[in-house]
Amino acid sequence: METQEVTAAEPAQPQTPSPPLWASIREALRGSHQDYTTGNLNRAILLLAIPMVLEMVLESLFAVVDVFWVGRLGADAVATVGLTESLLSLVFAVGLGLSLSTTAMVARRIGEKDPEGAAVAGVQAIAIGLAISVLVGVPCLIYAPELLHLMGASQQIVDVGSGYARIALGGSGAIMLLFLNNAIFRGAGDAAIAMRLLWVSNIINLVLDPCLIFGLGPFPKLGVTGAALATFTGRSIGVLYQFYRLLRGTERLRILRRQIHVNMQVLLRLLRVSVTGILQFAIAHTSWIGLVRIVIFIILPSLGLSNAAATLVGQNLGAKQPERAATSVWRTGFYNMLFLGGIGVIFLIFAEPVVRLFTNDPQVIPLAAACLRIISYGNVGYAYAMVMLQAFNGAGDTVTPTIVNFFGFWLLEIPLAYFLAIHANMKSNGVFISIAVAESAIAAASIILFRQGRWKRQQI
Repeated sequence: METQEVTAAEPAQPQTPSPPLWASIREALRGSHQDYTTGNLNRAILLLAIPMVLEMVLESLFAVVDVFWVGRLGADAVATVGLTESLLSLVFAVGLGLSLSTTAMVARRIGEKDPEGAAVAGVQAIAIGLAISVLVGVPCLIYAPELLHLMGASQQIVDVGSGYARIALGGSGAIMLLFLNNAIFRGAGDAAIAMRLLWVSNIINLVLDPCLIFGLGPFPKLGVTGAALATFTGRSIGVLYQFYRLLRGTERLRILRRQIHVNMQVLLRLLRVSVTGILQFAIAHTSWIGLVRIVIFIILPSLGLSNAAATLVGQNLGAKQPERAATSVWRTGFYNMLFLGGIGVIFLIFAEPVVRLFTNDPQVIPLAAACLRIISYGNVGYAYAMVMLQAFNGAGDTVTPTIVNFFGFWLLEIPLAYFLAIHANMKSNGVFISIAVAESAIAAASIILFRQGRWKRQQI
């Protein structure tokens, strides 16, 4: 009888060979129609990870392009960008915290085959983002010079950079909405859309940056302020395109006009998850303020892989497939380890040439090269930690990563950095070593907690 049942079931689930690798890559860039809760798991990871990795690379390009052009204006202009980016890292923390809970909730509804619920969740996320944009943007617009002073800027830097800081910080709502709208697309599995709109934003920024900084053609010469205006323009146009695509709809998700209203039940549920998510990223980002920009530039693609894990977890939990969700996390963690581990090897060998791409300052080069080399030893642990923590977020459990980040960054990394740098007289190398140790410890704790499996029972 058992044999007959197995034989009868075979025609219902024919074994379809996976398409060639290049065909899958093209599909990932075009936008995939695959249901990520069924089919080949490796292919699902590939289809989600490619556009998400490229999305993170493109997001990091805004600041890199700004620094490239602003570097020709002198040290004060570069310092303005650096100090403002440090302040913006807190805005990024809020945006990332909100976006992770948005991705988790949208992905869960999509996995449950409830696109209406996913659209309602997306609208509530946008409403929260708009409110926070006003609450953060208006004070920053008014008090930008005071914030630069608070960061230790000299009066000369404040005089040069106040315009840049006002636009970059006052216009932080564009960053917030860019993150949140992309989180909606990612949660729905439409990662290619999120990637493509950042292409548009970056192309606009690439064109406008030199024009507005140096006054090329009909454009006014605004100096460092022009860099902020170019980036704000690029991001804002990207946000408008996001709204257009959300209202026009995709294969998986469409926001209808009747759904554009506040749903307090969903909004409060989203806020409840977001609060610890924001705290989680604030803990991590504040501990990293002042680190070399190149480290962040390399880490962001790895975050793209982690985002793929979060989407797969959310959708597969929604589809009542917790074991498939767990398998997707382990595999994504392994792929992320290969990526960051490979980057680490490159940095160990070519640290100084890589640093020289960004600066020729003889005092900065040895310091930055040492930073790259030492932190690279912790890349394998960091790769797994990123994926594991995002997997908890994808399940809607933002409390566990927050606790892990708090203990890892604030109770281990900072005291260890203080001890090694000052008491052990290792100076800056002690700080870099503490980062590698903390990331490895966070990875170990995350793996242990993930294996316990409580995230599988998380309701959102």
